Amino acid sequence: MMNEDRTTHWQTIYREKGEQQTSWFRAHLDASLRWIDGLSLASDAPVIDVGGGRSTLVDDLLERGLTDITVLDLAEPALAQTRERLGERGANVHWLAGDITEIDLPASRYALWHDRAVFHFLVEPELQQRYVDAAAKAVTEGGHVLMATFAADGPERCSGLPVVRYDADALAARFAPHFMPVDAGRDVHRTPFGTDQAFTCVLLRRCAEA
Repeated sequence: MMNEDRTTHWQTIYREKGEQQTSWFRAHLDASLRWIDGLSLASDAPVIDVGGGRSTLVDDLLERGLTDITVLDLAEPALAQTRERLGERGANVHWLAGDITEIDLPASRYALWHDRAVFHFLVEPELQQRYVDAAAKAVTEGGHVLMATFAADGPERCSGLPVVRYDADALAARFAPHFMPVDAGRDVHRTPFGTDQAFTCVLLRRCAEA
C-alpha cells in the first residue's frame, strides 16, 4: 500500500469510528506501562510513541511526570482528538503527523521508542527496513525500543489490512544489529468486541556503532 493510501485509510478510520469501534482500543496500555516503569526513566528522558493516535499512553506518561513526549501518527484526526482530550496538559507534547517510514526524525534523540501495532502493518521488506533504519537513527546509544506486534498466533489482518506476525526471536532479529534484545513477553489484548488478540512484546537496547 502506498503512503498516500495508508494515510487516507487511517485518517478515514479515525474520522468515522469511535474508540469502542476499533479493536485496538484499550483504556490503559498496561503491558507497555509495566515495561516502561521498569526502565526508571528520568523525567526529562525523550520518549516517542510511534502510531500513538488516540492511545492513552501519553496521558499515563504525563501522569508519571515525563516532560519530553512525542506522539507520531499518520492520522491527523487521531492526534487532534488526543490533543483535545489532554487540553492544557498536551501543550508541551510534541505532535508529529507523518509516515514513520518517511519522516526525518532527529538523530540520537530518544531514550525510548514505543510502538504498539504499527510495525506489523509493514508487510513489505523495504518498508520494514526503513522503519528499522529510522529507529536506529533516532534512538540514542543505550536507549530502548519497546515493540509490540501481533504474535505468531495473533490475527492475520487488522482494520482490513494484512499484517506480519512475529515471535520474539524473529522480531528482535529484524532490528539487529542496531539493537540487542533485553527482554520479551506476551500480552493478550481483550478487544471492545470481546475477542482476544495475542501480542509479542520485545524490549531492545540500542547498541553502540562499531
